[in-house]
Amino acid sequence: MPLYDYACANCGVFTALRPMAEYLEPNDCPSCGTPAPRVIVTAPRLGNMDTGRRAAFATNERAAHAPARSSTHVHGPSCGCSTNNRQATGAAKTFPGTRPWMLSH
Repeated sequence: MPLYDYACANCGVFTALRPMAEYLEPNDCPSCGTPAPRVIVTAPRLGNMDTGRRAAFATNERAAHAPARSSTHVHGPSCGCSTNNRQATGAAKTFPGTRPWMLSH
């Protein structure tokens, strides 16, 4: 359940833990008990997340827009510019690395 800010006319601003389904409904003031409307006083408390979760969200956000590449090589395995490819004797295709059962396209 998230924390929401409410403003009591008599006591001022207070924070309450409420279900998301009840975010529009007023909350009773803990001091005087009168219903207080919800107000937005502070920014969302995203900084209170643990470090691992915040890093995972940052990684997912970065990956959605600019995927990380494992290398700078932009061609396929049979492009001919890679040193891992070798020409098979008597064959029209090259075999990538040490896996002769994998034919390139």
